[in-house]
Amino acid sequence: MKIRRVVTGHDSEGKARVVDDRDVEPITSELMPGCAAYPLWGRDERPTFPDDGSPRRAESWYPPRDGSRFMINTIPPGELVLPPDLDMAAAVDELERRMPGAMAAMEPGSPGMHTTDSIDYVLVVSGEATLELDDGERTVLRAGDVVVQNGTRHAWRNHGTESCMIVGVAIGADRTPDR
Repeated sequence: MKIRRVVTGHDSEGKARVVDDRDVEPITSELMPGCAAYPLWGRDERPTFPDDGSPRRAESWYPPRDGSRFMINTIPPGELVLPPDLDMAAAVDELERRMPGAMAAMEPGSPGMHTTDSIDYVLVVSGEATLELDDGERTVLRAGDVVVQNGTRHAWRNHGTESCMIVGVAIGADRTPDR
């Protein structure tokens, strides 16, 4: 799938301008067969304007406090089956290079389960996704449905028959130490 990203900014006189217009390449991994992640935009600090629209620091896949991330993810139907000859160490290293910190949020004993210190606004664009929470509660979401993910432990599954596309905006948050 082709995803085009257009970025605006302000010129030296404060006028709005398109400062970038390009296709975004997906991140794929043998650890997530059939999945694709499109990192559209991110920054590690709260924005201030005027802004020239140039990319800012976004060091990890998930945002820190006051940071944000904008992404599109596609999830194929069915269970993700890893290739039998997968070099796990090499695949993990490659994914860490391309999506820094993403694996650290994942739970090794519970595939797909993760918790992030962010509030995530998620829109299902196509297909069907099942949001699974830590107690096994499952909610099926279809095109047009939205989720406000409040820093809870969760996983995304696709028990449908077609690929699912979700659009997400993650905004960094604080987590109290006792929770």
